[in-house]
Amino acid sequence: MSDDKYIMRPEHEFTHQPDSSVNFNESVYTNAFDPKGEFGGWMRLGNRVNEGYAELSVCLYLPDGRIACQFQRPAITSNDRHEAGGIKYTVNEPLKSVTMSYDGELIIVDNPEDLRNPQELFAKGPRLPGHASWTHVAESPVHGGEPIDDTVQTMYGRDFSLGHFNQHSRARGVIKVGDQSWEIDGHGWRDHSWGPRYWQAIYFYRLFLANFPNGDGFMLLKITDQAGNVRRQGVLLVDGQYEEVMDLEVQTDWTDSQDPAFVRLGVMTAKRKVRIDGEILNLAPLRNRRKTEEGVLVSRVAEGFTRFTWGEQVGYGMTEYIERIEDGKIVGYPL
Repeated sequence: MSDDKYIMRPEHEFTHQPDSSVNFNESVYTNAFDPKGEFGGWMRLGNRVNEGYAELSVCLYLPDGRIACQFQRPAITSNDRHEAGGIKYTVNEPLKSVTMSYDGELIIVDNPEDLRNPQELFAKGPRLPGHASWTHVAESPVHGGEPIDDTVQTMYGRDFSLGHFNQHSRARGVIKVGDQSWEIDGHGWRDHSWGPRYWQAIYFYRLFLANFPNGDGFMLLKITDQAGNVRRQGVLLVDGQYEEVMDLEVQTDWTDSQDPAFVRLGVMTAKRKVRIDGEILNLAPLRNRRKTEEGVLVSRVAEGFTRFTWGEQVGYGMTEYIERIEDGKIVGYPL
């Protein structure tokens, strides 16, 4: 995703004029993790204004192993802001700093396995009032943007998002659940995308995001289409600069439920070859469903809070495995 193939201006930080696509989506995502307490989480709000709603996701990995989460589709009538259902996203300084917050009810998940039956969990699961907020201050350049022409390969593919950029950051904030509160003093990652999106446009991919105490980090993506074509891309963040990935190898240890438990990554840029290991500390086994004329298409979305080791550095971030489920089988397993 070389930056010379993308246009990135300060105004891209804000919402865009929706095109006529029914599935136009403009999405902002942030995560933040505290390395000392080994906790944190992520929030996302995706405006689907042509469909009349936003996709709201909040997933917080608490220090005691519980997950506090919320997933809703609040109604929206315009794409002029990212604010709906209790989430608010504010650009403090374009390309430099943003703040994201959520105020509202949280579903308390004592056993992440309960997320495999979300209908029952959302109907009967315990709930507490909650708050999460964090401010990101950039520790890297912005990576990506809007492609300069139709020949440029976008990160996830043009049927998932046309414009896309991301950035590593210093992150400070707070998580409150009921009468408990935890301060975040750590790092995070954010992205912003716009254009047509169906989750099922992804056949399968593996995405890894992390920050380290010295300010280094990475975003690594291995994505495979239905024909078996594989792209490996992303960046290592070293000394405040991004290095484009030239090659990426992924080896996964799986649980009996076919979820990722441990990953071994081999990464090559023009300047270095590195080995990175990731231990998934807590995983939210989520799903996304979409009704079509042919039936219901289902994708698994495995969201794992992960401790990564890169040389002597230990950092925290996310492992995300998205893939279609066809005939009851996860299409990317066990690759």
